[in-house]
Amino acid sequence: MIHHYLGELAALATALCWAISPIAFEYAGKKVGSLSVNYIRLIIAFLFIGVYTFFTRGMFLPLDASINSWIWLLISGAIGFVIGDFFLFEAYVQIGARLTMLIMATVPILSALADYIIIGQKLTLIDVIGMLITIYGIAIVILVKDSENKTIKFSQPIKGMVCAFIGALGQSFGLIFSKLGMGSYDAFAATQIRTIAGIIGFTIIITYSKGWSNLIKTFKDVEVMKYITFGSFFGPFLGVSFSLLSLQYAATGIASTIMSISRILIIPASITIFHEKVTKKEILGAFISIVGVAILFIK
Repeated sequence: MIHHYLGELAALATALCWAISPIAFEYAGKKVGSLSVNYIRLIIAFLFIGVYTFFTRGMFLPLDASINSWIWLLISGAIGFVIGDFFLFEAYVQIGARLTMLIMATVPILSALADYIIIGQKLTLIDVIGMLITIYGIAIVILVKDSENKTIKFSQPIKGMVCAFIGALGQSFGLIFSKLGMGSYDAFAATQIRTIAGIIGFTIIITYSKGWSNLIKTFKDVEVMKYITFGSFFGPFLGVSFSLLSLQYAATGIASTIMSISRILIIPASITIFHEKVTKKEILGAFISIVGVAILFIK
């Protein structure tokens, strides 16, 4: 029975992980910068996965992957981990993990549009309605009315919200290329290939931006390293691996919908850890966005 719902259970586990890890990364990113956090968490995740696959598959590295899998998964890692997460982690710093994760509710929408553009999958009227409801749920949180000028404005810095949206784009296209490269291949080993692409990408970025000195300082900060390690375990190690596993055993729409409840689960985490005040409008917006995602995919 459990195996029958393995994809759904993996998606639920993903939602739990993605509600925990952004909080840890937000804290660390505000202390040492998003670039250092991004790089270190990929190295830690790479080691976590290597140890896990050594005991489960008998190999530390994914040497049994086909060339086709390596190509597509490296592309996926470059898009998802490097481009997507570069902006995603900057959004954590700019506008916080909770609002960033709400904007990430656009990932299923962007994925559906990407499928339409790349694969030619048709969009129905129900699809469009689901997209509009999701966007509405996000809009009521990020848009506020200016009482003086009687105009609509953003509730948070535009830079942060743009970063979150670009992060969502990276996640969407990263998932599509993951599906092309993974097939029936082990989800954890596939994630390790993606992390290799991420490590290479951020090595280039840090070298170009001359950020090695800050990276060394981060390694010496015990408190920050605890948060990065904690986030790495639940984020790129368990979270991403479970997300790929869910895509293998469940329909993309169902998996995406279940994973999207992380927008709700992150609210109590934000209250507990950062003592943030959450408004009724934010909770309502999160619920509406999930309803939109459900309509978009569960038909």
